[in-house]
Amino acid sequence: MTGWTLAERFAGPQGEVAWDRFGDGPPVVLLHGTPFSSYVWREVAAALAATHTVHVWDMPGYGASEKRGGQDVTLRAQGELFATLLDHWGLDSPAVVAHDFGGAVALRAHLLHGAAYDRLALVDAVTHGPWGTGLFRLAQDHEEVFAALPSEVHEGLVRGYVGTASHRGLRADVLDALVEPWLGERGQAALYRQMAQNDQRWTDELEPLYADVTVPTLVCWGTHDTWLAPEKGERLAAALPRAELHWLQGAGHLAQEDAPAQLTARLVEFLAASEASPRSPGP
Repeated sequence: MTGWTLAERFAGPQGEVAWDRFGDGPPVVLLHGTPFSSYVWREVAAALAATHTVHVWDMPGYGASEKRGGQDVTLRAQGELFATLLDHWGLDSPAVVAHDFGGAVALRAHLLHGAAYDRLALVDAVTHGPWGTGLFRLAQDHEEVFAALPSEVHEGLVRGYVGTASHRGLRADVLDALVEPWLGERGQAALYRQMAQNDQRWTDELEPLYADVTVPTLVCWGTHDTWLAPEKGERLAAALPRAELHWLQGAGHLAQEDAPAQLTARLVEFLAASEASPRSPGP
């Protein structure tokens, strides 16, 4: 796993999905958020693959997956697709680890579409309103304006935006990799499309259901997350019946880059506990 390419493809209802799997052992699925891709999980995936079969995927409209006009990339669509992907992979009850938007996608698949999990880890997850940065909210109201920005202006905006997800600062090569899927005519349109299509209603309808998440749950949160304040981590952990809250010291919203060792160590411990515990029933 020296580079990061996804070798497999799945023809989903909202376009072709890029995915891959690594390692051998109990299954674990990693979900990315926005405006990211499975690339953010590259180091964690490599570590977990020593003891698990790790599944990664780029949501439609993100990363190496299909991007096209008219595409439905809402949280509603992504949640439905994730449940379908689990069936395609033949995973009856995997462990799931989800970051940012991926947290809402995983919860929607579990609570609304019957996806069963062995256990669930939520990392700086989008679960309670209000959410969305200033840019995100502006793009919701002015998608056409942002999509029409000159390419060099757009690139500068995206670099600045993505950079604020890290508290410690991103290496130049990492920032390049995170920004690259959003460049060019197709990438630029895709970025603002997903911002325009998603709003708080997709998590508002989930909030009354969080008490129904009965699987063991780990909530990991960066102590310096400026995108989703640490208080949201406390609120999420309080809403989930079997949740434990773990702080990632010195990490911003992009904890995979700011605190990879802390995050990986806690995930390894959490996933290992699955071997000694009876499976919890799905919803």
